[in-house]
Amino acid sequence: MSETCQRMALCKSADVEEGQAIRIEKDGLCLAVFNLEGDFYVTDDACTHGPGSLSEGCIEGDVVECDFHNGAFNIRTGEVVMPPCMVPLKTYRTVVDEDGFVSIQF
Repeated sequence: MSETCQRMALCKSADVEEGQAIRIEKDGLCLAVFNLEGDFYVTDDACTHGPGSLSEGCIEGDVVECDFHNGAFNIRTGEVVMPPCMVPLKTYRTVVDEDGFVSIQF
């Protein structure tokens, strides 16, 4: 049985500066698109602990610190790396196509 993968284009890779993130709202999702040394990662934008926006958080290496209660997550895996956050962050399979569009695949 073959599996069909769907993609949702979010932005151009050039829209996200290295070491930064942008917020994308599309199809009922609120996402953060991160550029870590030219590799792109997509997570939910909302912190799992409170109303913080992770695209507005402080990024150091592959960790984003929420601007609300200073909890932190690994951008690549969604794992909690600093409390008060307890619930991991949802991550999405990310693809950058030949035209430079960053998409999530599901």
